[in-house]
Amino acid sequence: MSAAFELRAMRATRSHQYELVGPLQRVMEFLDARRLTGPSLIFDGPGTILDVSCTPDEADKIVPVWQKNVTRMLSELGWEQARFASQTLLGGVSMAFSAPIDALYAATEINEWAWAACANELGVPVAVPDFTATVTAFRSAVTEEANPALMRLIAAATSHGKTLLWDDDEVSVGLGSGSQTWPVRDIPDDVDWDRYHDVPVGIVTGTNGKTTTVRLAMHIARAASDKVGLSSTDWIAVNDHVIERGDWSGPGGARAVLREQQVDVAILESARGGLLRRGLGVDRADAALITNIAEDHLGDFGSQSLDELLNVKWIVSRVVRDSGSLILNADDELLRRKASEFDGTVVWFSLDSESETARSRIEGGDLVFVLDKDELLKIDGGVSELICRSSEIPITLGGLARHNVANSLSAAALTWCLGYSINAIRGGLTGMQQDGNPGRCNVYAVDRFKVLVDFAHNPAAMSALFDMAQAIPAKRRVLCFGQAGDRPDGSIREMARDAWSIGLNQVMISELAEYYRGRKPGDVFSVIKDELLACGAGASQIAHYDEEIESFDAAIRWAEPGDLVIMLALGGAAPIQERLKELGAE
Repeated sequence: MSAAFELRAMRATRSHQYELVGPLQRVMEFLDARRLTGPSLIFDGPGTILDVSCTPDEADKIVPVWQKNVTRMLSELGWEQARFASQTLLGGVSMAFSAPIDALYAATEINEWAWAACANELGVPVAVPDFTATVTAFRSAVTEEANPALMRLIAAATSHGKTLLWDDDEVSVGLGSGSQTWPVRDIPDDVDWDRYHDVPVGIVTGTNGKTTTVRLAMHIARAASDKVGLSSTDWIAVNDHVIERGDWSGPGGARAVLREQQVDVAILESARGGLLRRGLGVDRADAALITNIAEDHLGDFGSQSLDELLNVKWIVSRVVRDSGSLILNADDELLRRKASEFDGTVVWFSLDSESETARSRIEGGDLVFVLDKDELLKIDGGVSELICRSSEIPITLGGLARHNVANSLSAAALTWCLGYSINAIRGGLTGMQQDGNPGRCNVYAVDRFKVLVDFAHNPAAMSALFDMAQAIPAKRRVLCFGQAGDRPDGSIREMARDAWSIGLNQVMISELAEYYRGRKPGDVFSVIKDELLACGAGASQIAHYDEEIESFDAAIRWAEPGDLVIMLALGGAAPIQERLKELGAE
């Protein structure tokens, strides 16, 4: 068996659980090894990271043995300048070492080999390939992956103070309208460095409100007649032109936007998955916003608690630490605490101008964006300036949608830090209609009853939506929704109680087969139904459907003049919006 074949076979053991027979006496699991292409949870530069499921005590034993084996292999390859880092997390440990960007695939293979060698030393019965043959295979892999022209371009970009973005296929210098892109294996010898420049970059992360906030920010920039590039969970776009649909909230979406030569300013949504998998797509930004930290995707490796989730989102602070602004939600306790660790410029936003944090920041002369009664204010150095009234922002539905008031404040703070005037911010906020924010708190009129559609999918978002639904006057209310199977029973029951408390008359529960996530058909419905019955619902008030569109159609048939249909489109709002068009909704 060749060394290369053995290495490939070794990779196939990623999900295998190994029974330890030595001093650790328990099960460890090799979860994943991957490349890091930007600022990440572990460190700022490129490298490779390895995730292992284990206890903290086991992690203390694993890390030095793993590092010893990595060092041994790198020494054989003449690659002796790597930086090492590790982080013990709930449920395991992540271990990483730095690597040149034209050797990341080889580095990841080395990382996996080091894990196998480490596990073997600790008593795991893993077959480790012959060392000499493995060294030969890795030398070949490093040589094959090497790209001297790319490395020379990176060094030259650094010496000229120019931004460079790279990936497997392309490399670019400059950003947006000041950029040029080449195939990564066809880089010219002569580059005109004077023609390249950057454009303002804003990054948005957090648990809730990211997509609405980037859409608002884009609308504000467009109100100032700029050409705006946007990456988000829904699409990549330049102004009204959607370049690619799908979830582009990772580094790939950021690079795609920043290579568009029509772009004057870039607004980049950055979600948890991309931050964990690859890191950020940029090394520098003018402003970075964290909307809030709330329960979502908890239980995944690297984000098994709110504190771990906070650390993932906090990665964006690194790209504005030296020059730029970090924008934080003053109403979020976790963000308030974490802010004490940041030594750069912090800008705050808050729905309560009288809160302790808002008042202390205002009195300290900081830049704060707050809601004071019905007024959105920018307060800087104690001087207050009116942006607009919350009732003037269409997507707040007259100020009833408090979460969209918060999103408006955060978008105002972000775009101000990107250089936009209060007039442009006012024009963007008051000019964006709900059609510019599809699937997020949209209200329609159909045959004298109303339909509220939202993509709310975690407890905080649902709580905000239920508050909104309760505030809309209605004779009767029907809720159409489902839940993903990877949420604990307690969370599902709490959500069902919160929903019933707004005064529901009927509930249409969707099965959502694509979201079973380990559960059996009917399991989630059973939990929701049981809790609704415990809350006082009658069996006739609970209906069960396979698809979201079926539950929505049933609700439409049930509704009468004066009623409110609440649709939580977890599977996507597009089919619901298409049905609303067929119904002539306004």
